[in-house]
Amino acid sequence: MQYILEILPSLFSGVVTTLEIFALTIVLSIPLGVLFSLALTGKSIIKVIFEFYVWIMRGTPLLLQLIFIFYGLPIIGIVFPRFEAAVIAFVLNYAAYFAEIFRGGFQSIPKNQFESAKMLRLSRWQTLRNIVIPQVFKIVLPSIGNEVINLVKDSSLVYVIGIGDLLQAGNIATARDVTLVPLILVAVFYLVLTAVLTLVLRKIEQRFDYWR
Repeated sequence: MQYILEILPSLFSGVVTTLEIFALTIVLSIPLGVLFSLALTGKSIIKVIFEFYVWIMRGTPLLLQLIFIFYGLPIIGIVFPRFEAAVIAFVLNYAAYFAEIFRGGFQSIPKNQFESAKMLRLSRWQTLRNIVIPQVFKIVLPSIGNEVINLVKDSSLVYVIGIGDLLQAGNIATARDVTLVPLILVAVFYLVLTAVLTLVLRKIEQRFDYWR
């Protein structure tokens, strides 16, 4: 018990970093995903550009994208601090996944709803904000929930660019003290985080039940 109390501060410090990356990724990638999905539903050259972007982001590992942004871009003179590089990689990656999720949601909305809104003289933005987007969120919430849970676990990848997250803190303690206790505690932290997020997502889904 004494040993656990000794390593908890470093693990909690790692949890804070993990949560910071998680929160920034969610706050930035979901709105970007919505905007990108609108571009993907269009018919101009912009659609082709964003389809290529989504293909690249979904077709290459997030780990490779982290390495490319932090270690590769400096070769051509573009340098980001570790934390910012991690956030950029995560946001760009998850925005691509959210874009595909939201595109499916938008395409599931009957076209006659847009036509009815036009008859009521609603602008495109008013139609999206008041009629379409609430329904889309209801449809895509389960898929978004899966990605949110994956994000918690994917955040452990930041160790590759030397960020002291939860997993790295556990690895350091395990290597230093030659014991599995830190890794077991790391697993407990991740399980608690995913359990809390699962409960929150269920509450959010319940709030959107009125769109049934």
